[in-house]
Amino acid sequence: MQFSKYSTYSLLALISLVLFQFSNSASAQPVPADDENIPFLVTFGKDAPISRGNDDYVQTFFLMVPKTQKTPFYVRIFDPDCGGANDEMYDEADTKVKFSVYGGPRAYSNPNAREPNPVGDYDSGNLLASKTFGEDAKYDNQWYTFGPFNPTDGDSDNKFNSYIFKIIAQGLTGNDGNLYRYFFSTYPDKNSRIEGANAFTFEYTFRMPDKAGAICHLYPYIDDDVTSVKQFNFDWDEDGVLKIVSHEKDGEWVKMSNDADWEESQHPIMKTEQNASLDFQFVKGGNTPQKNNNLCFYIRNQYGEFVAFYTIPIGGVPKYKYDLEMIENFKSGEKYNTGCDTCFEKLYKEDK
Repeated sequence: MQFSKYSTYSLLALISLVLFQFSNSASAQPVPADDENIPFLVTFGKDAPISRGNDDYVQTFFLMVPKTQKTPFYVRIFDPDCGGANDEMYDEADTKVKFSVYGGPRAYSNPNAREPNPVGDYDSGNLLASKTFGEDAKYDNQWYTFGPFNPTDGDSDNKFNSYIFKIIAQGLTGNDGNLYRYFFSTYPDKNSRIEGANAFTFEYTFRMPDKAGAICHLYPYIDDDVTSVKQFNFDWDEDGVLKIVSHEKDGEWVKMSNDADWEESQHPIMKTEQNASLDFQFVKGGNTPQKNNNLCFYIRNQYGEFVAFYTIPIGGVPKYKYDLEMIENFKSGEKYNTGCDTCFEKLYKEDK
């Protein structure tokens, strides 16, 4: 039996994804995930100016549940109300945000569902649960739980051997920012991982940490046919730098947006960067870091298709390979005229 180049690449990509799911499932449930270092997702009421860092007042995430999962699961939201401990408030607390869970055919497979903006029937599929939150002390800094959901109620996807669910947060009224997080759990009253599950989105709207030097990470998965990507970032507010790290890139600079505008830049993809994740790093400025900085981010490939960000990177966090080669050479005793022997000693210790 013979395989074409493309079927072989697809098979390798699928094997990589399956291995990734089983090896990283223990930490695959929080959204944002720990490795992303993102404190909160954010959705503003539709009356807020876009200069606050939310261009369309809607955020969509997908949950991929393996078909081996036989027991029900729950969608948990941390701090779903808008007011109190974590949210970004202006004047009176008048903002309402609706959270909705969708499953069934075309919840994910509908192309409109995978757009970064709410166009067409982006809310396709079967509505399984929904609740609108305003200011409510009962849910401030607390968890709210949707479910239980049967895994087979999702949109069946044969490529990943999974059922896919969609969670939409939509700002309805007001001008405040609702900051929240998700956790996909096997229990209604505690956070307990779903074996082999993962979450992804095609556009992130999130809050940067306030601390100078903090780094947030987004991990898009690059297929075997991608030769370039174009990144789009909104309302970065000159809050530091954006860069790309991969097996081949040690911090390629990304063009950065200012207040309430979009900026874009195109970046080539090497063969050795395919079938792996990139690490888009958002590095907080050190001199005058912005407080309460929210931004939007998405990327397209050379075909104009939107590329998914996985909360836990497929294949693991990419590491610049030449750093690893230098460490190996240092271990073997090869000398470099760097003027910094302690730098290599530090890398060696960290690698160990």
